[in-house]
Amino acid sequence: MPRLLSFAMFFAIWWTAALFAGDAKLPPPPAVLTAMMAEARSGDLFFHLGATLARVTLAFTLAMALGAAIGYLMGRVRLADRLGDPWLILLLNLPALVVIVLAYIWAGLTEVAAIAAIAINKLPTAVVTLREGARALDASLDEMATVFALPRWSKFRHVILPQLSPYIAAAARSGLSLVWKIVLVAELLGRPNGVGFEIGVAFQLFDIPLLLAYSLSFAAIVLLIETLLVQPFEARLTRWRPRAA
Repeated sequence: MPRLLSFAMFFAIWWTAALFAGDAKLPPPPAVLTAMMAEARSGDLFFHLGATLARVTLAFTLAMALGAAIGYLMGRVRLADRLGDPWLILLLNLPALVVIVLAYIWAGLTEVAAIAAIAINKLPTAVVTLREGARALDASLDEMATVFALPRWSKFRHVILPQLSPYIAAAARSGLSLVWKIVLVAELLGRPNGVGFEIGVAFQLFDIPLLLAYSLSFAAIVLLIETLLVQPFEARLTRWRPRAA
């Protein structure tokens, strides 16, 4: 109910603002809904949403896999941490736009360049989070695993992974929110499809209903994935934690 009330307030404020701003600057919800339905009937809306979701999935998976491995290594091995820390600081502070532009210049306006640029922008946040998780591992549990001669995989599965799970959940949540933003920039600059591309086209045509139609459709998908996938995943990984009364 609070979420439904929040959405109702949003549409009420939007409709009121549209009355004062005028249709040319802020079209009312029915105009945007009409544009959204027209795009859906033609199939373009689903095609471009699917292209964006595919890029998000690939870039996020790649960045999380590499970030988790590198972060764990840097958290456990002092030499790896010293060698990788300057590059980590550089990537954390390098603007996403620079990475995307350089990727397109060096690799061309290709799908590989776009996905690599998105993944590189997300990678350092995953590394930092997992590095802190690896540093926080309980040494006494490591000693227990050694005393009981646990196999390497069993030690990782039953001793290390449960301790890292809150950090994995945090890296996934923060990283996914970052990927959602960066993918639109990558599509705007160098892809022939996707939500970012369509937003760029709408901007060039000054078609505000179309721009809002794709923006709100994208926002709806983000909220749906957050509610159905991210939150349950985070709750499962942190289910061992005591809940506040």
